[in-house]
Amino acid sequence: MVQIETTASLESFRKFIIVSTCRSFIPESYLRDYEVFPEREEGPGAIYIEAADKVTLKKIREMTFVNAKEILGIIYSSKSGNTQLKWRQVRRRGGKVQGFASPNALVNLVESGVLTQEWVDNYLKSVQNQERGSEDSSSPSSSVTESEKTV
Repeated sequence: MVQIETTASLESFRKFIIVSTCRSFIPESYLRDYEVFPEREEGPGAIYIEAADKVTLKKIREMTFVNAKEILGIIYSSKSGNTQLKWRQVRRRGGKVQGFASPNALVNLVESGVLTQEWVDNYLKSVQNQERGSEDSSSPSSSVTESEKTV
């Protein structure tokens, strides 16, 4: 798991949720509407949208699509439990993403614009350097600082 701490727009995090969960079956009109979000009941893979105003639109498979305005936060967890992320509003449609992500979720975070490919590349380099440091017992082991792990 990779620790994530970065700023992200509401739209990029919305796109991440869609890419991760329902890209293959979300109606086109919902995909284009920035106020429509997927939610999933509690349990493994729960997704919750915390908003001042929220109306249920339609349930498709295990997803409930909601029209939400004035979003304060989003809680996302993968069905496997390997990814747990929270988006919290900081200013209007901008927010902060915190939590842990699996390698698969990292791909989706980059595709949706929450993370940059440069961030992932830098993270992978820091992990490789850490591994090299622990393999060579004659050199002091290098460690990844929290600032290098997180954005």
